[in-house]
Amino acid sequence: MEHLKEVIRHMPRVRKIFKQREFRTFLFLVLLFIVVGFINSDYLSLQNIDRSLKSSLLYIVLAVGMTFVLLTGNLDISVGGTLGLSAAVCGTILRDGGNILLAVIAAILIGAIIGLINGFGVTKLKISSFIMTLAILSITRVVQVIYTDGKWVENIPANFKELSNIDIFGINLLSFIVIVGVIFVQLYLSRSSKGRYYNAIGDNADGAISLGIPVNRYIAYSFVISGICASLAGLIFVSQIGFVSTNAGAGIELTVIAACVLGGVSLIGGIGTVVGAALGAIILTSINSALVYMKVPAFWNDTISGSLLIIIVVIDALLAFHANKKAKKLRLNARVL
Repeated sequence: MEHLKEVIRHMPRVRKIFKQREFRTFLFLVLLFIVVGFINSDYLSLQNIDRSLKSSLLYIVLAVGMTFVLLTGNLDISVGGTLGLSAAVCGTILRDGGNILLAVIAAILIGAIIGLINGFGVTKLKISSFIMTLAILSITRVVQVIYTDGKWVENIPANFKELSNIDIFGINLLSFIVIVGVIFVQLYLSRSSKGRYYNAIGDNADGAISLGIPVNRYIAYSFVISGICASLAGLIFVSQIGFVSTNAGAGIELTVIAACVLGGVSLIGGIGTVVGAALGAIILTSINSALVYMKVPAFWNDTISGSLLIIIVVIDALLAFHANKKAKKLRLNARVL
């Protein structure tokens, strides 16, 4: 009897967890692995799960940065160009005998500078974030081609490429660092007052200004964070791939935005978490690997991935609408009574 009372007492908490978009996203990820695992048992192997996580690290880092921008109600289309340019600079420094620390610092500075330029254009020049970052995307692509003389950056030192394969107690070090980083960023956004500024700005910019929040400053911060995350993703790209093509990161910005939306980050701002965005990134990369294990022809990949994304988002939106409608009805009944 006491056990039953304890279960009943915790039921509201359980319902609250089930209503979380992140939890539903995680359930879909688990369901994806189970369903594909029935079709091909190799998909459920620890080796494949580890490979899927490693493949998604680049997208997770990009999604974290993009979440900051989306929370403020803006977009950053330039992340693919920032990734490509940072990767090219890092690769050439390493190829020409520079040390790893110098390459990392140079790449991060590039991301921060591009982020500052985006932030300045959006906050000071009042340019639409879509137009501003789209222009910067085009510029960075041209700069990368000029910098590399239109050639691929190859012959990256083996010691840098080995960084992505370091394991500690059977856990990939890079995966561990990224996961811990996501947790810390989530705690910052949800627990600290300044972290909650980003949600407040996207939810109601005028209200945030009236509360004394420096809106323009934090919007600029969001672009700088996104730029730095894109540079870090560029470093991961160099380490995992081992070379940098002239179109490295091309089109990746759309995948990152899709991952964020899939994880519950709103395109109009104010709603979302980096945990959800990270789960969305893992799902998108896992879908692509699942299609390989299901022996689906490669030319169907984009169509199937896009269709699944639409279905997932629509179903989740319907569930959220139903939950909000039910909550509104309960509040109305409470007022009447």
